[in-house]
Amino acid sequence: MSTSKRKTYHHGDLRQALLTAADRLLDEGGTGAVSLREAARRAGVSAPAAYRHFADKESLLAALAAQGFDEFAAALGKPAAGRDSLAAMGQAYVAFAVERPGRFRLMFGPAVSDRDRYPDLKAAVERASIGFRGATKKPREMQHGIAMLRAWSMIHGLSQLIIDGMLPGHDARELALAVTTAAK
Repeated sequence: MSTSKRKTYHHGDLRQALLTAADRLLDEGGTGAVSLREAARRAGVSAPAAYRHFADKESLLAALAAQGFDEFAAALGKPAAGRDSLAAMGQAYVAFAVERPGRFRLMFGPAVSDRDRYPDLKAAVERASIGFRGATKKPREMQHGIAMLRAWSMIHGLSQLIIDGMLPGHDARELALAVTTAAK
């Protein structure tokens, strides 16, 4: 009879460890650098263990994007108590993009091709857009939709231009302030 006892390995929160590893990969090289195998290696587990939590790379990216939208919602919600909530949220929007360009590109890019497959992601997108819609309130629904689209296009476009390096020599915070206060 063997006296050695088999040690079982329990990671704790492997799903979150995989997301953390994938987030680092995203920051290092964009969505192309993210793989379940590499996330598992960095989390210290075998690749098959990762597949217990994520069916494929897209499901890992969808979960990461959902986390990003929840962080984004929190960032947008902080300034909402101020007088000019749209300008404040616009500035928070740009700041988020500048601080987390890889996450921002994942959230708004094509890496997750069929978002309908991921209800958690759809719910996170909805949570992130609630405050933004409220800040662009207009008396009639059509005007409200157009006002929101106009504000979102302007703020998102500015964010994208900044993180893509198209506005060198400009301070992102100053640009966000100038554009969002001029948009009234």
